[in-house]
Amino acid sequence: MPTLRSSSSQLHSSSSPSSVSSPLHRIVAGGPRGLSASSSSSVTVPCDDRDLDQASDGDSESLSAGEGSDFEDNLRRNVKKRAAKRPLRTTPVAKHPKKGARMVHAHGQRESEPPASDLFDAVKAAKSDMQSLVDEWLDSYKQDQDAGFLELINFFIRSCGCKGTVTPEMFRKMSNSEIIRHLTEQFNEDSGEYPLTAPGPSWKKFQGSFCEFVRTLVYQCQYSLLYDGFPMDNLISLLTGLSDSQVRAFRHTSTLAAMKLMTSLVRVALQLSLHKDNNQRQYEAERNKGPGQRAPERLESLLEKRKELQEHQEEIEGMMNALFRGVFVHRYRDILPEIRAICIEEIGSWMQSYSTSFLTDSYLKYIGWTLHDKHREVRLKCLKALKGLYGNRDLTSRLELFTSRFKDRMVSMVMDREYDVAVEAVGLLILILKNMEGVLTDADCESIYPVVYASNRALASAAGEFLYWKLFYPACEARVAGGRERRRSPHTQRTFFHLLLSFFVESELHDHAAYLVDSLWDCAGPQLKDWESLTSLLLEKDQSLGDVQESTLIEILVSSVRQASEGHPPVGRVTGRKGLTPKERKIQADDKVKLTEHLIPLLPQLLAKFSADAEKATPLLQLLSYFDLSIYCTRRLEKHLDLLLQQLQEVVVKHAEPAVLQAGAHALYLLCKPEFTFFSRVDFARSQLVDLLTDRFQQELEELLQSSFLDEDEVYNLAATLKRLSAFYNAHDLTRWELYEPCYRLLQKAVDTGEVPHQVTLPALTLVYFSILWMLNRISGSDASQPLSPQKQLLSLKGRMVAFCELCQSCLSDVEPEIQEQAFVLLSDLLLIFSPQMVVGGRDFLRPLVFFPEATLQSELASFLMDHVFIQPGELGSGHSQEDRLQIEKLHQRRRLLAGFCKLLVYGVLEMDAASDVFKHYNKFYSDYGDIIKETLTRARQMDRSHCSRVLLLSLQQLYTELLQEQGPQGLNEFPAFSEMRDLARRFALSFGPQQLQNRDLVVVLHKEGIKFSLSELPPAGSSGQPPNLAFLELLSEFSPRLLHQDKQLLLSYLEKCLQRVSPDSSCTWGPVTTYRHSLSPVENTAEASPQGYPRSKKRRIEGPSRQHREDISSSQEESLRLNSIPPTPTLTSTAVKSRQPLVGLEEMEEEGGSELAFTQGQPRLGTRRSRSSSPQHFQTPVNASGPGLGNRLTRLSLMEEDEEELEIQDESSEEWQGTGKEAALVPVPPFTPFSTLGCLLPGRKWEKHGSLPPASTGWTS
Repeated sequence: MPTLRSSSSQLHSSSSPSSVSSPLHRIVAGGPRGLSASSSSSVTVPCDDRDLDQASDGDSESLSAGEGSDFEDNLRRNVKKRAAKRPLRTTPVAKHPKKGARMVHAHGQRESEPPASDLFDAVKAAKSDMQSLVDEWLDSYKQDQDAGFLELINFFIRSCGCKGTVTPEMFRKMSNSEIIRHLTEQFNEDSGEYPLTAPGPSWKKFQGSFCEFVRTLVYQCQYSLLYDGFPMDNLISLLTGLSDSQVRAFRHTSTLAAMKLMTSLVRVALQLSLHKDNNQRQYEAERNKGPGQRAPERLESLLEKRKELQEHQEEIEGMMNALFRGVFVHRYRDILPEIRAICIEEIGSWMQSYSTSFLTDSYLKYIGWTLHDKHREVRLKCLKALKGLYGNRDLTSRLELFTSRFKDRMVSMVMDREYDVAVEAVGLLILILKNMEGVLTDADCESIYPVVYASNRALASAAGEFLYWKLFYPACEARVAGGRERRRSPHTQRTFFHLLLSFFVESELHDHAAYLVDSLWDCAGPQLKDWESLTSLLLEKDQSLGDVQESTLIEILVSSVRQASEGHPPVGRVTGRKGLTPKERKIQADDKVKLTEHLIPLLPQLLAKFSADAEKATPLLQLLSYFDLSIYCTRRLEKHLDLLLQQLQEVVVKHAEPAVLQAGAHALYLLCKPEFTFFSRVDFARSQLVDLLTDRFQQELEELLQSSFLDEDEVYNLAATLKRLSAFYNAHDLTRWELYEPCYRLLQKAVDTGEVPHQVTLPALTLVYFSILWMLNRISGSDASQPLSPQKQLLSLKGRMVAFCELCQSCLSDVEPEIQEQAFVLLSDLLLIFSPQMVVGGRDFLRPLVFFPEATLQSELASFLMDHVFIQPGELGSGHSQEDRLQIEKLHQRRRLLAGFCKLLVYGVLEMDAASDVFKHYNKFYSDYGDIIKETLTRARQMDRSHCSRVLLLSLQQLYTELLQEQGPQGLNEFPAFSEMRDLARRFALSFGPQQLQNRDLVVVLHKEGIKFSLSELPPAGSSGQPPNLAFLELLSEFSPRLLHQDKQLLLSYLEKCLQRVSPDSSCTWGPVTTYRHSLSPVENTAEASPQGYPRSKKRRIEGPSRQHREDISSSQEESLRLNSIPPTPTLTSTAVKSRQPLVGLEEMEEEGGSELAFTQGQPRLGTRRSRSSSPQHFQTPVNASGPGLGNRLTRLSLMEEDEEELEIQDESSEEWQGTGKEAALVPVPPFTPFSTLGCLLPGRKWEKHGSLPPASTGWTS
């Protein structure tokens, strides 16, 4: 059958249909139905959006569908850019007039305006049946063709958001371009919204109703008006003209209508093709009959029918070619991403529904090119369109050339920065893997495997499905020929787990199998929940698993149990879901019962086999957290509980590693709940274990206290016993064993003599700490109405706490860094717990326990912070080496220490002035501790704004004094440390925010105190040098933009008075004084005062009052100036028609809103400023024409805008840091997140590699 490239479709293609002389006008004049080229010139309609597409006439011809495959041909062609203005040509329509073409006669035309809003309101309401609505219009059209067609035209005009209508007079006398220009002039809405983009419930369903109307219109007309010629051809002509408009609303709406019209025509063409095939079969069957049975009338009618179907098909192909060449070829690269997305979505549907004509390389190239689009929605539509094609195995044979050209791009989109695009890309590659064998190479697959460890669960699950189909399905599922029962055979399951082990161990992509299990859970959940196969592999005697494989298999077992029991992914993986559905909760409950019943008898066996290995015993003990422990009672499984308790005791006695001890203590805690009937049995086992450990501790402690020397074994045994007791004291109340006194004696000896090894001191500190906390817990939970019983306990607890704090304070000066850090952590926690906030919530009886640290303790804490936290670490590498991991762990520890100190500041335990020791390192250590210090600064400002500002000034003064003592007063501002102080002062100034009136008093006081400090020390007598602290004024100048104008004048006067007292003669020549005066000057140029390396952002030019007038305004009047007295900026809409602006006016307009025209052209505009990333620009204030010396000044509003923009720059930098370093520091085990590639740019070399040309003149591909 002929396709759209068939020569039977006699079309005159054009790329600028908006300039066509109105076909309606020619029909009225009695001309032929075919449209000829018009000599009318192009009408350029300037508008605010300036979002012209970059289509060119030459390009449209080279990219049209009539050329066949151009993957190779286009490489040999030169694609020309369209000039700014070109003569416009005709709209493509069928060459010959069709049968029954209607003529519109001017004499019969009604002069009244048609009811333009009837169809529009009905479609907008979407309450009536669309088929009946179209039938009503068809009836009105048959009664009066001219009025009916005008009603249809005005429906599309109203759907664009235009209030204007096409009148019968315009209908007769004006060309298409003149009609569109007239409508553009009437498009005077105040906002850029139109029905397709308007918010609100009334417009929410408009697009769907609009598309349904177009579809129904073609469906109802496919046997009548569709081949009439007059309505459809002229509707296509109008939509093609509107789609080439500069007005976004016209272009967007008409493109949507044209593409939906094209989709409906494709369905009609498909039906015609089927009818032609049926007709051909009937004709062949009739002709093959014998001479006596053949019916000549039947053959003649079939021939007539085939001729009619052929004519109809040619007409449909003519209309489709008109829409494709006139609309799609230009709009698929429109500046508006919504329009590009519409085009790509519709061409994908054409290829799926009518693959015979559209699934060719000449159409596929548009999807391939648009895979590089910068907008996520367009890339998403491309991938979805391709998924529809690759999902049909019958169509994949036609996609081989396209796949070879664009496979690299499709694979690279797995790393797209948008998660949903990356998910679709993985889904597309899964279809290619299934339906096109051998296309994806091993290198392609290896680039997808790491994504299974991505932080986004949707993407990780998609990658897990790819991994399943690539690695597991061929080995496990392909062997199964007998259905689902054989698929679950033990041999198949063993193969699955062996493959899973080999992938995880050999790939070395991640250290935690929990993320791999979660990625495979959706596609391989039944296999992962086969705990029988897992445990049988682990308990096998003659197994071939190595040590690493056993550890990995145990981790897989625990991860699958946790996933089935809890139903949520591991830590650090984002799901986006809020909860489980009732069906999922039911499955979760059933799985929990099944796994508990299966693992309760086997857990003691697993512990018995792997109890010697702490790395394997730890996750096995964690299994109890996911059990339904009531099954021990209901299923009479107490004998297995006894075996478990025995193995638990053996594990605790064997090991001294913190992880396994914590797991054992937590497992015993889960079983020691009074509601369980077996509580007494577990409590007895716990008492036996603690008695054993306590007896050992008492014996070993006596040996330590009596002897002067201990060998390594004795030290190890005592340290191991203390570690076991400390781990259990954390989860269980061991107060009745009275461990405080012996541990305190041990610590006292360590402090007094220093003879106790640090391996023993560390767990002893933790034991005493837990002892105090459990005692506090008992007192807090007791009845406060009995004052006699708790008073003695309160005094005892207070004494123990104070004594322990003194011990920890002594340990801060210990020679061992580990003891120092442990003492600091415990001390900061105790000070916070026993702070005044402990009486909140009706616990006034605990007031005697409130403890305030002395000044010496506060200074020691601050000194420890300086020595152990604010130190320069070594350079961090890729993070994969052992040294890098050690540095990361040390950074975590330092962050923990700093967080403990900052909590003491925030809760008022330490004086706020101590925060200066933290704030002065804000800039220098921003990458390591920026989030902690920023939060502390925010909380401190919420507590006391005035005191917080004084602390900021104190921080700068301390840094300045330190630098002065090191380097001396000469040339102080030339040192790099001074530049760092300026950066810190700028960061402090930004923290005040744009609220100038709210912070007015604070900033003024800060300036005055800063001036006093800078002039506090005088130069030596008889010396002409400047005061040693004078350079501090340069730091103070960073806070000047936060001042109001009148405050600047007052501070200038204050500065002059202070300078007169210091040095009346030479003060005017001092550099810091000049810099500070300049920052306070009313005519100060903010950009000029900006230090190098910090470009000011672009600001609007707002004229302030003249100097003479400003001097006449009193300070009180100036305070009450109304900001809204500034003339408002005129609203820029996408539909306003503007006259051409001179260059000066264009400069100001582009500074305000920017121009989409310049964006599409990809060239710098005249009069625009440089971007923020360029070097600082010193813009000149325009001189007022009223006289010399009078210039425009920035008003308070412009200063506030400047502050807000500076804050935006600062927030962007902080958010960038928080998206990397902070998250990596706070998440215990961050999963691999490979999303740094930019999947939207389109380099030219890429096209040479693909063997096809990119779309010419597209601004978004530069």
